[in-house]
Amino acid sequence: MTTLTFALPDGSTQTVPVTRLLNAGYAGRDQAEVRAHIDELAELGVPGPATIPTMYPIAPYLAQQTDVVEVQHGRTSGEAEWALVITDSGVLLTAACDHTDRNLEVHGVAWSKNASPDVIATAAWRLDEVRDHLDDITLKAWVGQDRRLIQDGTLGALLDPDHWLGVLAERGLDTPGTVLVSGTITMKSGVDQFADRWEVELGDPVTGATIDLAYTVRPLPDPID
Repeated sequence: MTTLTFALPDGSTQTVPVTRLLNAGYAGRDQAEVRAHIDELAELGVPGPATIPTMYPIAPYLAQQTDVVEVQHGRTSGEAEWALVITDSGVLLTAACDHTDRNLEVHGVAWSKNASPDVIATAAWRLDEVRDHLDDITLKAWVGQDRRLIQDGTLGALLDPDHWLGVLAERGLDTPGTVLVSGTITMKSGVDQFADRWEVELGDPVTGATIDLAYTVRPLPDPID
């Protein structure tokens, strides 16, 4: 079983054995814009969902606190997201990056999500302590060794954590060890997402605190086939 460990603002740490990992998708708050995005993806061969927003079950071991993601080819990329982590003592909010196989995505989004890890930050905030200004928390991503900004927005662009906690409760999934990753915000045009490094940051404008993660994308050796 994968275990995640988080540093909290009060100096304590919390360890969470992951029992369930879920990836939200098409989770923008403006669902008309989401529909337009689905149409764009369809032109690239990515099948659209029957229902939006979506929620994909992912193998729990793919929730990883790592600084290296190994991939099979050059068309994989991350997505800046937040993650909810349900614990015995409450809900944590942290940064995440859903690394996705774009070649596999055209055959099935759920398959593409299971091909690489959801990278999770090693620090977290208690959701109750930031709930009153969640929409103002910033979400950014940079790619490459030269840190090219590829995503820049706020949590207000996405369906909020309480929406997803309600969905989990309806399905009996709001139990300790559940990790839900939020879905992502728009990528900037003209920035190559197929980079050798991804970095994601959550920023709290009220306290000035940040939570970040970074990892290198490393190709696996060529197979013998």
